[in-house]
Amino acid sequence: MDDAPESELDALLKTLRVWDLPELPSLDPGGSPADPRALFTEWFADAVAAGQPEPHTMSLATVDDRGRPDVRTVMLHGVDARGWLFASHATSRKGRQLAARPEAALGFYWPARARQVRVRGPVTVLPAREARADLARRTTGALAAALTGRQSEVLSSREELASASATAWERARSEPDAPAPTWTLYALAAREVEFFQGDARRQHVRLRYVHEQDAQGGRWRRELLWP
Repeated sequence: MDDAPESELDALLKTLRVWDLPELPSLDPGGSPADPRALFTEWFADAVAAGQPEPHTMSLATVDDRGRPDVRTVMLHGVDARGWLFASHATSRKGRQLAARPEAALGFYWPARARQVRVRGPVTVLPAREARADLARRTTGALAAALTGRQSEVLSSREELASASATAWERARSEPDAPAPTWTLYALAAREVEFFQGDARRQHVRLRYVHEQDAQGGRWRRELLWP
């Protein structure tokens, strides 16, 4: 049987390369901090300094009530003692999935530094006052989008969206503290955090932090993974 002809996509894929950088950074596992949040902050600042576009965007993976995986790109809203923070409408698809199965995974990719970070753990809903404060710190456009609401619902037409969006923008400008009742702030409490540093010879460094409970409330164990 003859091989299928090369498609345009196949031809394009052959032309692409990753990490076309003069020099790749390194990761010294022995010198890494005890808490992964410290290393994440260091890497995040480095990605910003390197000019990585939108370093605060991340993939959020959840599962539905039948165990089918789902993924989308969202924004990081912060990292604190409770975990990695993000927000969405509780009535959206991801909001409903998290309500039913409050576990998730996050993925960051910063090609400007040949780096990835993966985070897994349970997700909790933070107090409504924090969600309101979080939204108040964002732009007028972010508030307008939150006020438009109905995320993940079926849209009948672009005209319907334009009308609802115009109304939301008008309210956001005139009422900057307008409440968006379904807007929810979430915290993913990491149980595993993996740092991936690319290497030109494909000897990639993968450093994984695993959270273990102990008498003091918990500690992080560090281990290397085969690339």
